Amino acid sequence: MRVSTFGSYANGLSAMQRLQAALDQTQRQISTGRRILTPADDPLASSRAVDLRESIGRLDQFDRNANVAQSRLAQEESALGSVNNVLQRVRELALQGNNATQSNESRGLIAVEMRQALDQLVQIANQKDGNGSFMFSGNLEATTPVTQAGGAFVYNGDQGQRFIQIGEGRQVADGDSGAAVFFKIRSGNGSFITSPAATNAGTGVLGPGSVVDPTAWDQDQYTVRFIDPDNYEVLDSGGGVVATAAYQDGDALAFSGIEFSLDGQPEAGDEFTVAPSPYQDVFSMVDQLATALEAGGSDVASLALMNNAVNAGLQNIDQAIGNVLDVRVEVGSRLAAIENQVDSNGAFKLNYQDTLASIQDLDYAEALSRLSLQATTLEAAQQSFIRTQSLSLFNYL
Repeated sequence: MRVSTFGSYANGLSAMQRLQAALDQTQRQISTGRRILTPADDPLASSRAVDLRESIGRLDQFDRNANVAQSRLAQEESALGSVNNVLQRVRELALQGNNATQSNESRGLIAVEMRQALDQLVQIANQKDGNGSFMFSGNLEATTPVTQAGGAFVYNGDQGQRFIQIGEGRQVADGDSGAAVFFKIRSGNGSFITSPAATNAGTGVLGPGSVVDPTAWDQDQYTVRFIDPDNYEVLDSGGGVVATAAYQDGDALAFSGIEFSLDGQPEAGDEFTVAPSPYQDVFSMVDQLATALEAGGSDVASLALMNNAVNAGLQNIDQAIGNVLDVRVEVGSRLAAIENQVDSNGAFKLNYQDTLASIQDLDYAEALSRLSLQATTLEAAQQSFIRTQSLSLFNYL
């Protein structure tokens, strides 16, 4: 059978080209450290590698989000700590000012420091984070949260929270609105407030109260009216008498599931109001305390009114401190959740990276061995091709 010289040449050249291509492929793999250079090298593995890289990218984004949330929450925790310190100082000042040994002048000086504390609270509420956004304005990050207008403190933000995704199906709020921290605080003991009528002439001073029977407390407004210094009646919001009782200094007044103490000696006609606790802002609470100390007292009746105002203010401050503590606990739980999620993200990321490496990374030992074999095979093929092409019939004559 006659062998085509051209066919033999073409076959030899094609074989060398395939060997050269394989050698080039191995060299590129070694230079990049990748087993898969193009999707065509292994379509199934390439698709899986794309999915893994996307998953790793999402985890990286989650970690960046977590860092942002962690930073904002850490700043909020610091601010809340400052609020707590200021309120504790206000409480100390109120106790000092309520002491019978104080004069109106000394109470005035205490009120000056209390108003300085109030200014501090406003500054903290209007604090900005590291990015220049207001921390306590909700979603209105460019709006000053707290301003004062007409003697009242106004919240200008909204009640929203920004939620940041820190993991697959996991979001965390990176802050709290000023409404939740500074404005939505139940006054009094958190259930009801007690207050004296401004026209009272006696020395009756209200003490802390509590709900002793929640099923009987109907959250109506009541008025305790003294018929004479030794007897009183309780009227509901409709003016109906619901109870009458005798009074002695220091007695606990109890009705409709609540009780509170009353010290001193009321006069006939003196009244004390009981009503469900409304929401109040912490700034007004401090302002009212300072105002009470500034007013002082010139006689037993006015001193009793001041004592009642300060006692009520102390209850309010305790509620504010408790509210700040609740928010701090929530912030702490979010920080712990972020830390746990970052750890979880890291574990998933490591697993994905290991899987990706097993799919796309090159086994250098195997590749170098293959490169050596391919180079040897190519060299042998080239030598064979050269010898074959140099053959001629004249070699056999």
